[in-house]
Amino acid sequence: MIYVFDGSLEGLLTAVFEYHERRPSNLILTTAECYQPDVFTASHRIDNDPEKADRVWKALNRKLSATWLRRFYCAYLSEIPEAFRDLFEFCRYIFSNPSDVTQNYGNPHVLAVAGYARKVEREKHRMEAFIRFQQSSDGLFYCGIDPDFNVIPLIMKHFKDRYADQSWVIYDYKRHYGIYYNLDKVEEICLNQEEEKNLKLQRDKITSEQEPLYAALWKDYFKSTNIKARKNTKLHVRHVPRRYWKYLTEKE
Repeated sequence: MIYVFDGSLEGLLTAVFEYHERRPSNLILTTAECYQPDVFTASHRIDNDPEKADRVWKALNRKLSATWLRRFYCAYLSEIPEAFRDLFEFCRYIFSNPSDVTQNYGNPHVLAVAGYARKVEREKHRMEAFIRFQQSSDGLFYCGIDPDFNVIPLIMKHFKDRYADQSWVIYDYKRHYGIYYNLDKVEEICLNQEEEKNLKLQRDKITSEQEPLYAALWKDYFKSTNIKARKNTKLHVRHVPRRYWKYLTEKE
């Protein structure tokens, strides 16, 4: 049996619920995007059910510690097809054992979930460290990103707390959505394809008159504090991978 879901967290949790209802053998979980029909294997489309998903999530809250709940969520945010399967099997393993088995790293799914979560957390910390805002002519601070994983839900609180006195937008071009802080609360925003294209093309035109000055001052500061004799490019690239340089003003 192949379970086909839409890739959402609600769909994944609904699939876990329906597995425990039906108890099929030799089950495979896949997303609708990755699904390839197989004439020899029956498939079942998962219809998202908020009530079923909520029951599974509450059950996970009872079975898992706060640390493992976060790992579960982070692994989901990796958006890796294999991660969805490991999360599904992880739930089956957790619910089939009465005791806490999250420390059993001999189980491949426990180990895999922890590994996915570690990668996502690393990407989260890098985004928090490397994101640089540009101020637009209307006073709004903006940054466009395309992280390896869907980390916007994880970095939201950091930027809300750190930049509470200014309006800002962080937009993920890879996933076509972002977050907007209006000095009161953070809201999710989505742009259509044409709006995204115009934003990319006109990004430099809509910056405030002072933005080039701030950029120049930061570059001068970075240059003045740099010690050439202690330059270690290999170590620098290890801590600041090249794919993040596009976010850094000092690398322009």
